[in-house]
Amino acid sequence: MKRILMRSRKDPFRIVHAGAAIEENVFGDNAGNLIFSQASHKLLQTSDTEIVSNGFRADASEAERINEEYDAFVVPLANAFRVSFVPHLNRLSSLIEKLTIPVVVLGVGAQSDLDYGLKRMERLNEPVRRFASAVLDRSASIGVRGEFTERYLKSLGFNDVEVIGCPSMFMDGDRLSVTKKVAELDSDSAVAVNASRSALGAGDVGGIVSSNFERYPNMRYFAQETKDLALLYWGDASGVEDRHDPMPVHRTHPLFLQNKVNVHLDPATWIDALREYDFSFGTRIHGNIAALLAGTPAVVLCHDSRTLELCRYFDIPHRVIRDLPSDVDAADLHREADYTAMHAGHAERFARFTAFLEKNGLSHVHQPGEDGGAAFDEHVRATAYPPAVDAWTSAEAGVGDRIGWLRSRHKESEAARTELTKRVTSLEKDTERRFKAMEKRLKAAEKAAQQPLTSRIRRPVGRILRKAGLRR
Repeated sequence: MKRILMRSRKDPFRIVHAGAAIEENVFGDNAGNLIFSQASHKLLQTSDTEIVSNGFRADASEAERINEEYDAFVVPLANAFRVSFVPHLNRLSSLIEKLTIPVVVLGVGAQSDLDYGLKRMERLNEPVRRFASAVLDRSASIGVRGEFTERYLKSLGFNDVEVIGCPSMFMDGDRLSVTKKVAELDSDSAVAVNASRSALGAGDVGGIVSSNFERYPNMRYFAQETKDLALLYWGDASGVEDRHDPMPVHRTHPLFLQNKVNVHLDPATWIDALREYDFSFGTRIHGNIAALLAGTPAVVLCHDSRTLELCRYFDIPHRVIRDLPSDVDAADLHREADYTAMHAGHAERFARFTAFLEKNGLSHVHQPGEDGGAAFDEHVRATAYPPAVDAWTSAEAGVGDRIGWLRSRHKESEAARTELTKRVTSLEKDTERRFKAMEKRLKAAEKAAQQPLTSRIRRPVGRILRKAGLRR
């Protein structure tokens, strides 16, 4: 059986509940990572292939073991060519440079502004050049998300670059069907919204969210960040500190006060939940891709190159957020959205994606003799994933479990602190012993230094004179 090591935060069938998800950061900061990771697992999980998640580890000291145990290292990535990702990118490069097995990158993206400015990428040139060189020494080509990333890598001198989009859009292979469920949105419509803090500088994200919640009381905010999960799970002090923001980043926001916020811990529940909505919109590319996979119409509000190039490649309906007023109506976005081009080009894009996999020596579930992912889907259906996490009040039954989890972690912390105290005490005793020994030596040296100079040099001078024959 072929074994593939995949860069993913967790195995799709590993159950992680909210408290542990926060502590372990199973999202890798953003739950959107789980969408394209799960799609990659599903696509490559053939009848004779075992996929092992690496938990996002990139340790060059493990290279020898990886070479021995695996047949390939597959690296699904999002906007990895960004400044904040450079330390991890360098660790990935250090690992890949020591690998002798094939390394295949699925859909890496470069992050710049909406104008695709290459100038902003200059300080990334060296780490990206190192990474791309390491990958291309071990694969036929490197897969990128869209046109801007292709242009950027080619500006660095790399020509074996293929635009393949993101694996998330191929969760169901060449099947993708999005239909408007209502002709027009009205005040009773179920609307899903998503927003990212990183988009705040590009447009009035908070204003757009707040103004639409006033229009659509059945709107729900599908949050994605680990910090959002922590806010839902543990709460905050914004109420007593009188902190407010148009963005739903505090418990004082109307969406929180009316319990209209949730975070899903797994793609399966997330996609299923979005099937019940009439429309989804916002700045989160994978939040809206999750809606499209559910068959729910979605519009992306693009705020940077990473979202824009994916929307352009897949013909996902989108608007540039800097061109939108803060009171833009979701009904207008819904009305103007056209999914014709997205549907028409999907099969061709999927064929390009699978050709890339095959070119790089990877089998997939859509090849002859495979089941198209049916076994994977059945496994998903049979898995009891935890429900979405929403806001809580002191009267809610689940509070006991949450506080209990906190208490257990507190006990573990106390035990760790006790063990640390013992180690510190032992270290203090050892340090004191060493200090006393050093003090004893110092006193001996001081005593020796206090002897008359003549007595200290008499013997060595006498030896010298005897050797010279000047003294008997």
